[in-house]
Amino acid sequence: MRIHRTSVFVDDQEKALRFYTEVLGFQKKDDVPLGEDRWLTVVSPEEPAGTELLLEPSRHPAVRAFQEGLAVDGIPATSFAVDDLDAEVERLRSRGAVIVRDPVETGPVSTAIIDDTCGNLVQLLQYL
Repeated sequence: MRIHRTSVFVDDQEKALRFYTEVLGFQKKDDVPLGEDRWLTVVSPEEPAGTELLLEPSRHPAVRAFQEGLAVDGIPATSFAVDDLDAEVERLRSRGAVIVRDPVETGPVSTAIIDDTCGNLVQLLQYL
């Protein structure tokens, strides 16, 4: 068994697509119209056949409360591994990403948190 797809709720799919592709550097995989929404996925260019991230609309009232609660408490909605956290944070900062928490070493990992501009905090982590 393996993880095939996971999702992150976003308040605007087009804005999320721009952030996850143009800022983070993921690649669009699926873009299928579903009424006023889309089945919209991105993948890592390092693993194009790997785990997909579904950019899922957050219109449901329960989702909005969940997202806001996580953000207020500083809890990331998802996490992405990187090889060099300091370099990645600087790359993202140069692309306009809002760094919510600069890199911090916490045991066997170093982590940073960014704002995805679509209602979520995203954790970046590097195994030390």
